[in-house]
Formats: sequence, C-alpha cells, structure tokens
Amino acid sequence: MVIPWDGFPLAELLKRVEPLGSAKYVAFETLVRPDEMPGQRGLFQPLNWPYVEGLRLDEAMHPLTILVVGLYGEVVPNQDGAPLRLAVPWKYGFKHAKSISKIRFVEKQPLNTWQDQAPSEYGFYANVNPAVDHPRWSQATERRIGEFLRRKTMMFNGYGDQVASLYSGMDLKRNY
Repeated sequence: MVIPWDGFPLAELLKRVEPLGSAKYVAFETLVRPDEMPGQRGLFQPLNWPYVEGLRLDEAMHPLTILVVGLYGEVVPNQDGAPLRLAVPWKYGFKHAKSISKIRFVEKQPLNTWQDQAPSEYGFYANVNPAVDHPRWSQATERRIGEFLRRKTMMFNGYGDQVASLYSGMDLKRNY
C-alpha cells in the first residue's frame, strides 16, 4: 500500500542531537493517555503501554526512514499517529510507531512491543523477508488495496535496491 506521508528524514533529527559513539539503536516510545486513547484503557489490554519500537542506527539514518507529520497533504490526524509517527516503508507496516513521545539512543537492541507480546511470531527486524512465513499466515503473497488478485510479495516491500545493503551478511531466514 502506498501512503502519501508528509514528513522529514529521521536522519535530520538524529544528526542534530549527535548520538554518542556507543549508540547502536534508536528506541521509540509512544504517548500513553488512556483517558484520550480508547485502545489504552479497559480491563483487557491487548498490549502493554507504552508501545515501544526500535531500529538499528543505520536503519534509522536511512533516507527512506521518515518522521511523519502529515498525510494526504494535511496534518496527520490523531488516529493516524499525530503529532509524530515513524514510517519505515520497507518494513511492511511494521516499525510504524504512532504518537511518538520519546526517542532514545541505546547501546543494546531494545525489546519492542511485538517481540515482548508475541516473541514466537515477531522478530526485531520485523518481516523483511516474505519467504519466511508468519507462524499463522503466509507472507509470500499480498493483495493491494483496490486489487482483487493477490501478487507476490516483494523482498523489502519493493525497496530492495535501496535497502538490501543494510542486511548484507545477515541470515534473513533467522532475522526476518
């Protein structure tokens, strides 16, 4: 799905704050306001809050990784992650933390929400390899919005030429 996000490269912000040389990852935490956000309140919570996401520093610095402030030429609405949302287009919708309230540089790989909640289903790298099925469904094909038939899912969501070098030497069956 192609979404017309408006934003700026995350790298612009990260360069301004000059991370320490020991930083290897960037961790993101979302806003927690159960009084305003219905999905964060109630007895049976599907997720632990705050929602946490993480990227390696080189993934975060890639020019395709953006901080979203708008959508369809308008300010991004609350339900789509206002005021600030992460977009990593080669991650198939993963790594798109909404309503970011905190960004930290860390030395160790952060435990993201989906790794914490369903470790047998989600790895840190968040589905960069469609040849590795999710435990409950195949990721080999996809159906795009507005299309009836399914098509083969492309490696790195079609951004392979731009991002494959980030994963060279990695076992993408194990680190999907």
